[in-house]
Amino acid sequence: MTTRRAGESVPYTVTFLEMTARPSYDWPHTPTAMTGALLKAETPPVWYFRALYDAVGRDYAWTDLHASEDAEIGNWLTSPKVALYSLIDHGWPHCFFLLDWRAGDTCDLCYFGLVPGVVGRGLGSWMLRTAILTGWAQDSVQKLTVNTCTLDHPRALIQYQRHGFSVVRREERTRTLTRDWSPAQD
Repeated sequence: MTTRRAGESVPYTVTFLEMTARPSYDWPHTPTAMTGALLKAETPPVWYFRALYDAVGRDYAWTDLHASEDAEIGNWLTSPKVALYSLIDHGWPHCFFLLDWRAGDTCDLCYFGLVPGVVGRGLGSWMLRTAILTGWAQDSVQKLTVNTCTLDHPRALIQYQRHGFSVVRREERTRTLTRDWSPAQD
């Protein structure tokens, strides 16, 4: 594993995906090993979202929101058309997703991820299906969108496609790292 240093520029590809019809699959069965609960955060504090964002995104160079002001994130999180869900098991968050219905008939799956240590335990597919069906649960939704990039988990793109998303476009970008980073190899 090669460590990239803060200040280094890294090229990456962003893939934008969408789903234009509710999938035919039903709500997933809860994984047998799961003893926790999926909870919707009511008016979540910014620190909680930042903690989830960093816990999941640290291995994938998620740093975009570090430049955002707390007030901006707080206004976004408290919108009635934005919902943050966390899977809490054994007293701590294992994974989360954030849905945004503010774009009329489109729901954006803005964030989705598992914290290190729970990847590979069967929670990802369950959580992704739950996020997708929760996004489609609003009557006005005609399209669900998500994006991922080559800095994310190596199986992220294939998981989104496996669950019904189709690629609509790709963009090549470059990011300057704000901290040392070792790409995830899971």
